[in-house]
Amino acid sequence: MMPMYQRKRRRPVAEINVVPYIDVMLVLLIIFMVTAPIVTQGVKVDLPQGQAEPLPAQSKPPVVASIDSQGDYYLDVGSSSSRAPLDLNDIAVRVAAITQLEPDRPVVVKADRAIPYERVIQLMVTLQKAGVPSVGLMTESPEDK
Repeated sequence: MMPMYQRKRRRPVAEINVVPYIDVMLVLLIIFMVTAPIVTQGVKVDLPQGQAEPLPAQSKPPVVASIDSQGDYYLDVGSSSSRAPLDLNDIAVRVAAITQLEPDRPVVVKADRAIPYERVIQLMVTLQKAGVPSVGLMTESPEDK
């Protein structure tokens, strides 16, 4: 007589293997850590130094109108920024549209210290004509250098 073997019934494993998810998360973390310093907002300008209060943390991200050292105008609207220089009419149209949609959004001028004061005033007058109630001036605090 042959011995009878009883087959053991295998129960399904109800565990989730999280090791691949951890690997993917670590790779994504490394990618974001490497690319975060590279992705900067706006145009590189040499800001004048000054003691000023920063914008409140709960405020919306400001619309930044920039003037670089060559005197070219740029507009940075939070997630989108123009890498090509704009003329004052283009800036006025874009800022007027933003101001109509979000009237409480702050507008800030970021100008290089080497440009003439007249260029800053032209930009501020253009922003005022576009319907911006008040314009802030961006500076760099002395301890940042």
